[in-house]
Amino acid sequence: MNKFQKVKSISIWIFIIPFVGINTCLVLITQFHELFPDQEHIVHNSLWPYLDGGLSISRAARPYPSWLIFKPAMFLTSFLLIKYWYYNRDIILDFDKNYKHIKKIIFFGVGSAIALTIHSIFLGIEFENSLYKLFRRVIMLLFITFEITAQAYLVAALYSFKKELTKFINVKVLKLKLILVMTLIIIAIIAVPIIAWPGNTYKFIKHALEWDYFLGIILFYLLTFFMWKKRD
Repeated sequence: MNKFQKVKSISIWIFIIPFVGINTCLVLITQFHELFPDQEHIVHNSLWPYLDGGLSISRAARPYPSWLIFKPAMFLTSFLLIKYWYYNRDIILDFDKNYKHIKKIIFFGVGSAIALTIHSIFLGIEFENSLYKLFRRVIMLLFITFEITAQAYLVAALYSFKKELTKFINVKVLKLKLILVMTLIIIAIIAVPIIAWPGNTYKFIKHALEWDYFLGIILFYLLTFFMWKKRD
């Protein structure tokens, strides 16, 4: 299997695994209440958090038994992300051995995977400590920032030699990836004042943004699957 097919095959799993894992946690906590020993964790007031913002992703994934699904899914996703970014590094170097941003792509791409792993390890571990809570928020912010930055650098790299890639990729899908990354960056900038607002103000908007932003991030990898052409 060549580098192009490796990226194509691994990218679909980076979309499927977290999507299925997180939404399985959502179904469990909203529909299968009897599975939760602590009934304080169950949720009654959310039908579709992507729209109503009835709960956060961490609320769905944090309690037992949800974390039994969430943590392995995120660990596996982190492992696949690291492989994904190194495969893309090899592809870029095949076309430009001196590409100036290659170290940044690896730094932010692998960094996002490490941040996701750390976030998953500490999810569900509760301490009434403001520094600990701040630490968890910073790790989540690092994951999002690193992930979007890596995606932006990768799209820019592919665009820089898209003529040479024409026989390997669908250029229309590459354009969709560019539009997606630009949209995610714009939404992140607009959302900063909302997310930073103290207390429970805009709570439901914050939660809906979290679910939709998560979907946008992993959609990048679904587009990767469709971008690379199947070759014999």
